Amino acid sequence: MTSPADDLARVTSLAALIGANDTESVIAATMPSLSDGERAALARYTSFTHAAVLIFPTSLDGLPETLAEHGIKVGAMTPSVVVRGRLAARYAVPAARLEVGILRARVTDRTGQPCELEIFAMATPAELAHIAADERLRGWENHFALAVTPPDPVLLGGLRATIAAHLEPDGGGYNGHEDTSVFYFRARRRAGSPFRRLELTCTGRFAHPLAAHHRESVPGTGLLRLLTGAWATQAIATAAELRLPDHLATTTDLPGLAAATGTDQESLGRLLRYLTALGLVQPSAAHHELTPMGALLRSDVEGSMRSLALMYGGPFYHAFAALTEAIRTGEESYAKVFGAHHFAHLAADPDLAGLFHQSMAASNIMFSEVARTVDFSTARVVVDVAGGNGDLLSRVLAANPGVRGALLERPHALTAAESTLAPVADRCTLIAGDFTQAVPTDGDVYLLSRVLHDWDDAQCRTILATCARDMPAHAELLIIERLLPEARETDSLAVPWDIHMLCNTGGRERTESHYRALLAEAGFALVAVQPLPLDAYVLCARRT
Repeated sequence: MTSPADDLARVTSLAALIGANDTESVIAATMPSLSDGERAALARYTSFTHAAVLIFPTSLDGLPETLAEHGIKVGAMTPSVVVRGRLAARYAVPAARLEVGILRARVTDRTGQPCELEIFAMATPAELAHIAADERLRGWENHFALAVTPPDPVLLGGLRATIAAHLEPDGGGYNGHEDTSVFYFRARRRAGSPFRRLELTCTGRFAHPLAAHHRESVPGTGLLRLLTGAWATQAIATAAELRLPDHLATTTDLPGLAAATGTDQESLGRLLRYLTALGLVQPSAAHHELTPMGALLRSDVEGSMRSLALMYGGPFYHAFAALTEAIRTGEESYAKVFGAHHFAHLAADPDLAGLFHQSMAASNIMFSEVARTVDFSTARVVVDVAGGNGDLLSRVLAANPGVRGALLERPHALTAAESTLAPVADRCTLIAGDFTQAVPTDGDVYLLSRVLHDWDDAQCRTILATCARDMPAHAELLIIERLLPEARETDSLAVPWDIHMLCNTGGRERTESHYRALLAEAGFALVAVQPLPLDAYVLCARRT
């Protein structure tokens, strides 16, 4: 057996690296983007067990003795299953042609805790020398390892998902020789350290987490899920159009549902299977039931989102088909598809306008916290500027019996608002007008809810300037919008909605600092920002 000097040097260096690290430092080094809470949880339920390196002796015979001659005492060699499979896939070589073993030497980490130096060794005859050359250069198999304790499937699943949010899943498998489930991860970007991979291990065989990890380890799987997003939109819209969720409230068998919806039974069954995969329906024997999320598509429930599904699967869906043109020109695609701006098109079609106002109401859960978040006790009059069907104003007035309200809107919108505001009609005035030209001058609090995101910056300046001109000096302006993250975070509904606004109105979502600057130009100071449901915020501004 021979072993190149650089392989032996890498093994020796690895032993020193283990001695310079512990569980917390390994977690911090491999996942610097973890929050403090996530880092603490990982350190609580995992332990640094080993670091690994792959070497390439020409033969595995006599390898333990050769390592011992260099002061590295290892135990008996066991076959490698996972790494052999990874090498076979990476280099398109039949796994049967590869002989890969695992050797372990006992060492301690920097805190004195027991640890192991794990050596993967691949027998490397001349015809496999290209594999050795590439692996030595790239170090694909070098990694730190954390073991999950205790071996609990729920704990394992949570820890795996936490790591997968910061590192890319990179294969794994079950090693029957050691009764261990193995999950590999790698850094999303190539780092300077040769140890940019992490292994998570857990005693036992955990089929479900392993299956999820394998799916996520193939980049194409995630991309295909994203590409089928339009299919999901249409499946949900179809269910809403057929009133399938309404029928599921009373009919749960497939023949009965097909008869109630006037559909082909086999095709409806296929749709139900897809809705099940989307989490909207759950099968029970030969029956189907709505999940809590699916129940929101019923037309007869509080907070129904059926109209939203019809809008997203209808006009908005068609507008998104012209997204490329919107990106090229910076102009809304809705007008290009339908021949008129979003609001003009709605105004010309009463049925579509009604559906739009219903769809806006479907997201009004964000208003549920406004009356509790904002103190209206000193206000006499609350003016809702372009308040749609008046849902927000009705909530404010219902929670504050001593307050009067005024809704400023276009005539067709006021028609939709009459029924919403009926319970507080004795304290509310409906005003038809153009809010870009003037707003009522007698308010104490002014609401601009989901208005500014419909417009570009120039039009927003006009709207805010109008408010600043007509509002009394003491009045407060409340803006309700989603806020784009200031940093590079993307986990916010404002991110996809920003593209939605580009397509459908020519508007945009904005960051807090963007709104602060627009307000300052109009003579307002942003004095408070409070979170609301659905990633919305209420921004409180006063005249300067």
